[in-house]
Amino acid sequence: MRFSIKQIDFFERQVRLRMPFRFGVVTLTEAPQAFARATIVLEDKKSSEGAAAELLAPKWFDKNPALSNEDNFEQLRASMRKARTDYLAGGVNTAYGHSRPAVGLVENFGPALLDRALLDALCRALGISFYRAIRANAPGIAFPDLDMPRFLAGLQSRHEIAARHTVGLVDPISSSEQRVNDGLPETLEEVIARYGHRWFKLKVGGDAKADVERLTAIASVLDRIPGDYHASLDGNEQYEDVHGVLELWRRVREVPSLERLASNVVFIEQPIKRQKALAADISALAAEKPVIIDESDDSLDAFPRAKALGYRGVSSKTCKGIYKSLINAARCAAWGKGYFMSGEDLTIQAGLALQQDLALVSVLGLRHVERNGHHYVNGMAGLPADEQERFLKSHADLYERSHGAVRVSIRDGKLQIGSLDCPGYASRAMPDWNHMKEAP
Repeated sequence: MRFSIKQIDFFERQVRLRMPFRFGVVTLTEAPQAFARATIVLEDKKSSEGAAAELLAPKWFDKNPALSNEDNFEQLRASMRKARTDYLAGGVNTAYGHSRPAVGLVENFGPALLDRALLDALCRALGISFYRAIRANAPGIAFPDLDMPRFLAGLQSRHEIAARHTVGLVDPISSSEQRVNDGLPETLEEVIARYGHRWFKLKVGGDAKADVERLTAIASVLDRIPGDYHASLDGNEQYEDVHGVLELWRRVREVPSLERLASNVVFIEQPIKRQKALAADISALAAEKPVIIDESDDSLDAFPRAKALGYRGVSSKTCKGIYKSLINAARCAAWGKGYFMSGEDLTIQAGLALQQDLALVSVLGLRHVERNGHHYVNGMAGLPADEQERFLKSHADLYERSHGAVRVSIRDGKLQIGSLDCPGYASRAMPDWNHMKEAP
């Protein structure tokens, strides 16, 4: 299905965290959320509007310590503005044909946001769901050496998915000296009691001794969970080379109280700095646990290059591009047993951003996905009341109202997402554009 792009508008909202979240070199307390609204015109002259959203997260896309958070925000805004110029000049094309993937995480931010907004508009124009659009290859995805139509036709979405809870580097484990006291869970113990998680993502900081001490404290809580639990280790590029990560894993294996946790680690995520991650073979580490790339996944050829060095997987993130995720999933299927994708999250917020990412990982067939935005932000508390109500009524399986706001509902560690199978890209509701500011 071919169309032209009539208009693209950008908006922003400020998101304030209820608890600080540290990942890598930054401790995040607030950041803007960007929204894209796109209007398309099909060849039959029918017009349609779609939207997408993403947090402008500092110190992930570019971790240069010399840059301020505002510098990082402006980098991402510039990527959005460039993408808008490029896409508006694209003439008549398919959704995938309009896509302008770039090299670099910052450079891909704008295209990734617009690709979702355009696909949303196309789905609404056709009156079909995201799932149906992907299975029918309505975007027109094609890639060398991959039979994308056949792969996409075989995808099946899920009605529920496990939430893999992130334990950040400054998150309280069993007690907290400074409490928020807003009635929502704060410590890891409280999170497990409230949400029933059985999947976890554990951040490590690049100091093997300190990391082992923190993992020991975390294990003392996780090991009290009845039945099985599973975890991933996220290095967030904090280790200089594979030898440092191997030393961390050796120390973990030597601590008796970490035996259960170590056996339940399913993979290690991007432990080595991106400047060095794809410069040397990591097979020795992969022989211990599968290793995936995340920050190093900055182009369409990154995953094959990582595979040649011993990496077994790659993350899916909507901020890196939905088409990249689908292509990488097709690669995993073609390469065979042992290659996989994981679903990761960059403090995704309730509403469009959360729902579109959940729909993507669902159609990819993933059984669990990292979720943390609901823990660090007080749901939709800062949004207009009628907007909160629209999302709650439209997706009553995914959201609930508690503590004065609409928020994500997690029960027995799982998210119910059946309502995302609706016309458009995973949302019957739209944000209130009148309560946002136009992006600079």
